[in-house]
Order: sequence, then structure tokens, then C-alpha cells
Amino acid sequence: MFRISQYMRELAAAGATGAYPTVRPRPQKGPQGPVVIWNLIRRCNLTCKHCYALSADHDYAGELTREEVFTVMGDLRAYGVPVLILSGGEPLMRPDIFDIAARARDMGFYTGLSTNGTLIDTPLADRIAAMGFDYVGISLDGLRATHDRFRRLEGAFDRSLQALKLLRDRGVKVGMRFTMTAMNAHDLPALLALMREERIDKFYFSHLNYAGRGNIHRGKDAQFQATRAALTLLFERAWEAAQAGLPEEYVTGNNDADGPFLLQWVQANLPQWAPALAERLAAWGGNASGLNVANIDNLGQVHPDTMWWHHTLGNVRERPFSAIWSDTSDPLMAGLKQQPRPVQGRCAQCHYLPLCGGNTRVRAQQLTGDAWAEDPGCYLEDEEIGAVAAPGSAPHGPRQRITIPIREPIHA
Repeated sequence: MFRISQYMRELAAAGATGAYPTVRPRPQKGPQGPVVIWNLIRRCNLTCKHCYALSADHDYAGELTREEVFTVMGDLRAYGVPVLILSGGEPLMRPDIFDIAARARDMGFYTGLSTNGTLIDTPLADRIAAMGFDYVGISLDGLRATHDRFRRLEGAFDRSLQALKLLRDRGVKVGMRFTMTAMNAHDLPALLALMREERIDKFYFSHLNYAGRGNIHRGKDAQFQATRAALTLLFERAWEAAQAGLPEEYVTGNNDADGPFLLQWVQANLPQWAPALAERLAAWGGNASGLNVANIDNLGQVHPDTMWWHHTLGNVRERPFSAIWSDTSDPLMAGLKQQPRPVQGRCAQCHYLPLCGGNTRVRAQQLTGDAWAEDPGCYLEDEEIGAVAAPGSAPHGPRQRITIPIREPIHA
């Protein structure tokens, strides 16, 4: 996850004080495990076009029992896992979801809930608020017509938006989750306006990754120019919010070129702070799959992240998560943990490699069969990253250099 607002607030503070803020690392007690996104159930009441889990509205055999989940949670806590994101399918369709959430909360995990929101009515909103989730993310893939088409359910938009309002009014920290493709990119500005109008805390922008139905529909992925325009819009919104002291959060996921692209934006608009930001981005390090983010699916299988369901590292019924995650005998896991990663092509030549970590490896694997090939989803041009095209090959992306559009000068 790339936290745009975090960096924009640091830049705003630098402009106000004349010095880039020093960020001290948090003291750690014991081991520090990864953030775990846990797909507790595969069943879902929707069949979304971009679902990585290929979920449907029926039961799936062999899912972890509540007692097995509790056992795994004990190992996760001992291993230093700080965050559990409870997901699905639709996690609210799991009868014991609140038992699991209560155990997670009582064990000290930061506990999030990832839901489509269509099942949340007033009584369920009351229960979610009483549970004390640290965060609830609800997906909106566009305005009404677009969202309902993505979710394949008429009325889905109204139900999800109502869920956001119900939880917001009960003091729950909520966020919109948006996965951009060529089919919904046009709705992004209106969704951002809706976020501010409805006083929603957070906006999570996800690039389409090639997994599940997202892999099936990868031909609809947004083109690079649209991606750059969308990221520029997010940067401007986050910068505006940071300067105004608004409590809005803008984050992105599934394309770690966003870090270098932000650095370019700062070089163009706040150049005095670019070196300090570059250091912060290098400390961030980019893609966290296999490092600082992990996935457990509904059957207990462990994956480097949620987009790697076709690659299993082990099963928590057979070995503890801590043992699976520490094991580098799997070549993919060894490569993901290697610094720098053994990337090839233009990724190996890229001078931003320390910032993005080689980006999202699953796209390369899905398209070429090689997890270490250059990432086909990187929207930066060869000239921007310092790469040299191989003899006889076409340059990456559009031939013309894309200028980052800025509507008006931005001052610190």
C-alpha cells in the first residue's frame, strides 16, 4: 500500500517549518510479522468482474473452522503480526465473523473489515460499530450505473453507499475502495467528490492486478495515460487536503510505480523537498508481497499476497504460519525476500528499483510465466526510468513523453 497522504502531510509540514520532518521508526518489541489479509470465507452474494477470489453465492467445502482460526491467530500474534484484515468473499456471510473479530480485537490486532457493504443495514451497522473495528473498507467501483454493472447487481451502489453512511454516522472509520479499469476510469473524479461530500475518511485506489476475474478481464485494464492522469488527480487532492488540514487519506495499491511517479510530481512542483522524499521512499521500499504483507485463504493456504492464489506456500493446518512465512525454500518466496529482487528487463535497468522493489510480480508471471520478467503494468516510460530498449524491440509504452498535467502552480 502506498500512502500518498502520509507523504503529502510531510511535504506540507516541510513547507510550513522549512525542514523536512524527521520520522523516527517505531520501537519494536519482539518479532515483526507481516500484515495479514485473511479471506475467511469464499462465499459472496456478488460475482464482481474483477474478483481475485472468483467467489460465488454458495458454500465452499473445507474452510477453516472457528477453532482452527483461533489457533492460527495465536501463532500470528506470537510471530508479531500487527494487523488482520478480515476479508472474503463477503466476510459478513460467515456466521462466526463477529466471534473472530472479537478475538482479534482482544488479542491486540489492528482489525479491519473488507466488505462490499450490500448486507449492512441499520442493525448490522450497530453491531459493526459496537465491535470496534479499527477500519471498514467498502468497495465503490464508480457511480450508480458503473458500479452496478461491475458488481452485477442492480441497486448495489445504493446499498454500499448507504452502508458507508450508516457506519460513518456511528463513528466507524470507513473508506471507499476503487479498482480502476478502462471501464470505470471516467467515474474517478465524481467518486472523489462524493467522498468529500459524504465525509468519508479514506479513499483506496487499486490498480487492476492480474488475478482471478481480474486476470480474465486484464484486457480492460486502464491504459498508461489514464493511469497517470488518475494518479495526478489523487496527488492534487491529497496535497490540497494536507495543506488545508483535512483528515482525508488517499492510498493506492497494486502498482508500486506510484512511488517514483510521486517523486516526479514533487520534482516538478516542490523540487526543494525531492531529495528528502526520495530517502523516505527508499525506506518504504515498494512492493511488500512476501515481505510485509501476506495472505491466508479460506482453506488455510498461505500466499505471498492476495493476488497469488495460484501459488501456495503451505497450509496452516499442516505447519504454523510463522514457519511457512520464514521458509525460503520456495523459489518465489526466496526471490521476493531477496534485496534487490532478481528482476529482469527494464525493471533491472530502472533507477527507481530501490523505491518500487520491482513492482507487482504477479502481472509479469501471469503474462509471461516468469515472475521476474519486467512488470507489464508499469506506466513509467523508458526515458523516465533510465532504461534502454533492447535492440530491435519497441520502446515501452507510448512513444511520446507524457507531461504530468498540473492545472495551476502549486506552492509549499
